Amino acid sequence: MTKIIAYGIREDEKPFVAEWQKAHPEVAVTITTDLLLDSTVDQAKGYDGVVAFQQAQYTDKVLATLAGYGIHYLSLRNVGVDNLNPAAVKANDFKVTNVPVYSPAAIAEFSVTQLMNLLRRTKEYFHKFARHDYRWAPEISQELNQQVVGVIGTGHIGRVAINIYEGFGAKVIAYDKFHNPELEKEGLYVDSLDELFAQATVVTLHIPLFPETENLLDAAAFAKMRDGVFIVNASRGPLIDERALIAALDSGKVAGAALDVLVDETKVFNQDLAGQDMTYPEFWNLDSRDNVLISPHTAFYTDVAVQNMVTQSLDANLSLIETGKSDKEVSFD
Repeated sequence: MTKIIAYGIREDEKPFVAEWQKAHPEVAVTITTDLLLDSTVDQAKGYDGVVAFQQAQYTDKVLATLAGYGIHYLSLRNVGVDNLNPAAVKANDFKVTNVPVYSPAAIAEFSVTQLMNLLRRTKEYFHKFARHDYRWAPEISQELNQQVVGVIGTGHIGRVAINIYEGFGAKVIAYDKFHNPELEKEGLYVDSLDELFAQATVVTLHIPLFPETENLLDAAAFAKMRDGVFIVNASRGPLIDERALIAALDSGKVAGAALDVLVDETKVFNQDLAGQDMTYPEFWNLDSRDNVLISPHTAFYTDVAVQNMVTQSLDANLSLIETGKSDKEVSFD
């Protein structure tokens, strides 16, 4: 019988794993809440494939250990593969799959919602209500239909976001190295990031993390933006230089930011830190501001997305085991 072990399974994923298992009685799926780490990799011994999801690094040791067990198939329940070392993937003869499209709408809708919260200054009103202050002024809002939204990245998520922004009546401009033909016909693309920065009143990120995109929004980028710009990031934390963002917020260059991802988010997200010390000065600085909204990497977190992530990753892992191929295999060339 084919055996798959699934690491890092949350309570909300368990029903979908059970549903998949029922449809595939020829496969034995073992689940664990543990992440796939150096200290837990030994649980995979005796299995044919591994399914995992985590923000932490998949270490070279983990891959080498799995390969030593004869396991060369790893299926991620998410899009990003930036926590894998390509050299280690190749050296250990791994085939890796991801779930490239689990719910673009979930992330796009959330990013627009958070921008609306920034524009309508909801965090400031929540704090006023906590003080029993129910006055309107001076927290006057802005309207989305008056914004020039600069969308960086026009893949699946970026295109859905563009549709939503246009539905609100906002002007949309976009930048991507790879142009979508339909958006090209609409004339949405600008030729450079500098051009986008010069025009946009909102900059929203929908691109992967690569070495060339790390710190894409740094001090130099913020300096090129319009005064009072809003920043939205529901993609990857390291796309933004957090210290540069803090400086831009201090100067008023940036009017507000909605961040669903952070550079060192594993220190904070998806854990209960009540009463515990945590060293992350940039987080504390940003979280203390009324014009910064931080959410714990939950843009993806809908019932539709979770079901797709579980089902597609298990499908991909089984395909790798049975045929050595999957249409969701990631190239590390």
